[in-house]
Amino acid sequence: MLLIITGVVALAIGGTISYFLWDTALKGKKKKIISEAESEGEVLKKDKMLQAKEKFLHLKTEHEKFINEKDQKIAVTENKLKQKEQTYAQKMEEYHRNRKEVEVIRENLDKQLDRVEFRSEELEKMHQEIVKSLETVSGLSADEAKDQLMSSLKDEAKTEAMSYINEIMDEAKMTANKEAKKVVLESIQRTATETAIENAVSVFHIENDEIKGRIIGREGRNIRALEAATGVEIIVDDTPESIVLSAFDPIRREIARLALHQLIQDGRIHPARIEEVVGKVKKQLEEEIIETGKRTTIDLGIHGLHPELIRMVGRMKYRSSYGQNLLQHSREVANLSAIMASELGLNPKLAKRAGLLHDIGKVPDDEPELPHAILGMKLAEKYKEKPDVVNAIGGHHDEVEMTSLISPVIQVCDAISGARPGARREIVESYIKRLKELESLALSYPGVTKTYAIQAGRELRVIVGSEKVSDSDTVKISNEIAQRIQDEMTYPGQVKITVIRETRAVNYAK
Repeated sequence: MLLIITGVVALAIGGTISYFLWDTALKGKKKKIISEAESEGEVLKKDKMLQAKEKFLHLKTEHEKFINEKDQKIAVTENKLKQKEQTYAQKMEEYHRNRKEVEVIRENLDKQLDRVEFRSEELEKMHQEIVKSLETVSGLSADEAKDQLMSSLKDEAKTEAMSYINEIMDEAKMTANKEAKKVVLESIQRTATETAIENAVSVFHIENDEIKGRIIGREGRNIRALEAATGVEIIVDDTPESIVLSAFDPIRREIARLALHQLIQDGRIHPARIEEVVGKVKKQLEEEIIETGKRTTIDLGIHGLHPELIRMVGRMKYRSSYGQNLLQHSREVANLSAIMASELGLNPKLAKRAGLLHDIGKVPDDEPELPHAILGMKLAEKYKEKPDVVNAIGGHHDEVEMTSLISPVIQVCDAISGARPGARREIVESYIKRLKELESLALSYPGVTKTYAIQAGRELRVIVGSEKVSDSDTVKISNEIAQRIQDEMTYPGQVKITVIRETRAVNYAK
């Protein structure tokens, strides 16, 4: 029992000691944690204080910068205001000075006006006195003298007017004869045999002559059906591997050519098939014509054309004038017109439009008995083109009076495009003859050693001897040759005359 009590007491004492030791250790740990927390708090506090100081310094710097910028702007504004005040003060001084000058001038004018009125009154009195003295001397009143003077002037004016009218009539007769000759010559040139033959015939090439029999058909029924469907005369002769298509309408010839090409490729050639193929080709060609017109207007930057005018522009592709393709000619005239109009300060878009449409009278669906310029003018008017464009189309061959500044531009550009070297067909013999005449004319002058007609007769170069012709004589020769060419020869465009004189000194070093 005693042992038990002793053990219990020992256990109790041991537990008390253990609790005391544990409590002591716990308090030490607690103090350590508190001290560590306090040191960390101090560190955080110092960091926060540093951050606050840095932020404060940054804000202070930005604020000072903002204040400085404001101060600078205020200073600039103050300077501007001071300058404006100075300018205003100067202007006010100038205004007061000018006002004083104007007042002085006004006073001087008033004085001069008074003097002028006084002088005019004196002159009126003198005039009345002179009139009275003249009436007394002549025995006529002023009205009677005026009537006599008017009657004499009327008689004199009638006499002069009659003589002037006679002169105008004589000049008009001479001009009328000249214009009539011009019209006749142009008509002969338009119906020249060579041009008509070359423009009215197309040659269709075939692989062998056996196809000719199939094209003619039994008793000629195929060729008759083809001619009736296309309106083209088909000539099948002994010419090897070729068939001639003859018609004045180039579109019909193109339809016949395309139809023959499809029929020969297909192999089935009989009247029903011919009518079917010709119908399809007509539709295809019409679509191609419209597409060509649209592509041309897009290339030139022309917008808003009536669809019928676009179709006529496309038809130009199959028409030629003196061997020059009409569509290419019209495109060239349009570009030249736009350039010239812009150089002259006119509307280049309007000029380009008029240049493209100036020859649409050559490609109508029917064939009225009208000049192509008049017909084109009527078509443009029908499809609501602007008056300037209409007048330019009608006036480019002087058939109507030019009322727009664009009209002479179109006329000049049409002449440039048609007359440039290589644009239109010219007979070789007449071309060579013209060049020889130019060279012979220049060779007839004394001192001329050689002459060269170059650039298709657009320039004549004349070489003279330096020992026979002086520098001043070269100008004289150039002017005389130009005048003789202008008076004696017929030529398209203009001819440039260049007289060349040079002196050469040659030595040799040995």
